[in-house]
Amino acid sequence: MNKVRCAIVIIIIAAVGVIVAALSFIVTPGATPAPQQMDAAAYNGAISADQLLRVPVTGIYPGGNPAGLNPDIPNPLANDPDAVVRGMKDFDAFNCSGCHMANAGGGMGPALSDGTWIYRSSPANIYLTIAQGRSAGMPAFGAMLPDRTIWELVAYIQSISREPSTTFGTTVSAHPPSPATEQVPANQLKSPTPWRFTEPVPPNGARPGG
Repeated sequence: MNKVRCAIVIIIIAAVGVIVAALSFIVTPGATPAPQQMDAAAYNGAISADQLLRVPVTGIYPGGNPAGLNPDIPNPLANDPDAVVRGMKDFDAFNCSGCHMANAGGGMGPALSDGTWIYRSSPANIYLTIAQGRSAGMPAFGAMLPDRTIWELVAYIQSISREPSTTFGTTVSAHPPSPATEQVPANQLKSPTPWRFTEPVPPNGARPGG
């Protein structure tokens, strides 16, 4: 009988020990977990974090001297002939067109296809705008999109944002108001070079053939 009692006591002690050990791994309700430390060395993208962090957002430099900064980092996918097309697909897949509209013509978000920039037009600046977000309402996608995908988006945005000629290719934008030219409708043609297929709108708005 004593042996049975001893066995029961041992089992109870062991169970209590297991419960205490398990509870030690459970965060107390209401407690704030320790913040995770982000290590720049953990970044494993095509361009090092040290280089990206030295990309200026504006063109204003103390004393007019940009020494020590990296304003002209190239897109590492610049020589990839398919990067622009992949970026075009990414633009819709990740709902960039939800704010910037089809072909980045401008909607709730500004047009990206008219050669006008708020936060500069270099590949690294566009990358950082996507990855870090901007205060005017651009969300930060750096924690959601792979590094390569962001560079693909950069390639696409640069492809459609080249300064159009004076005859063809000025964007249709909700804000600021559109000029007197028209972008090809995205539902008729999906292209990483939409300005090749645009033409001026006649002053009276008429189309050939009525």
